[in-house]
Amino acid sequence: MSTAAFFDLDKTILAKSSAFAFARPFFKGGLIGRRQVLRSAYAQLVFVTSGADHELMDQMRTYVSSLVAGWDVETVRAIVAETLDDIIDPMVYQEAVDLIAEHRAAGHEIVIVSSSGSDLVEPIGLRLGVDHTIATQVAIENGCYTGELLFYAYGENKALAMRELAAERGYDLSQCYAYSDSQTDIPMLDAVGFPVAVNPDDELREIAIDREWPIKDFEKPIGLKSHSKQIAVTGTSVALGAVAIGFAWYAIRRMTRTAPAS
Repeated sequence: MSTAAFFDLDKTILAKSSAFAFARPFFKGGLIGRRQVLRSAYAQLVFVTSGADHELMDQMRTYVSSLVAGWDVETVRAIVAETLDDIIDPMVYQEAVDLIAEHRAAGHEIVIVSSSGSDLVEPIGLRLGVDHTIATQVAIENGCYTGELLFYAYGENKALAMRELAAERGYDLSQCYAYSDSQTDIPMLDAVGFPVAVNPDDELREIAIDREWPIKDFEKPIGLKSHSKQIAVTGTSVALGAVAIGFAWYAIRRMTRTAPAS
């Protein structure tokens, strides 16, 4: 049986939220308004410093459904394709690139597991040279997103998808690795034999210490273009920019906290 290394995306491979980062390109493309751009900047700050918990992620799912409904699929994909390198390139952790390279050298398959939408996660996976991606799937009808989430890659659903991929690819999960920053990804970390907490939030750090899981703190975002030799690019489809998830997370957080004065 083969071995895989499963990586969460935001704050594990990327230093910031991939979803929030696309606010300005989506504004220029006419998908969101100026107020949402400003809100996303605040959301990015809170996400980086505080993260998200189960309650907020649960409520966010409903908000996402209404926010993305009606977005034109081709417009979203074009914006992501045109701006991906400039947006994502400076956000990638050097330590994550090195770790992916180590797993690749050991013959392990690389899998990104993210609650962001597949049309954002898959192009990022292409740039990183990963073998597979697991991401949120949004229904499409007549060329537009309906807002229905066919699959929400969050919590236990991440572990479920990992087990399904393992059965398909022949992974022995007891010999596999998983990396994440959030206590919401405990099911993902529990699914493998070698869980690792990366830049963990307070809750995950406590759990990792209690369970004697390794803890890694990544600190060095780099530009992928200057380190392209470390990345073996493999084929994957370029497909929903999940900025909607970022906005949804902000909106729910805003209901429970007071934002700084504008």
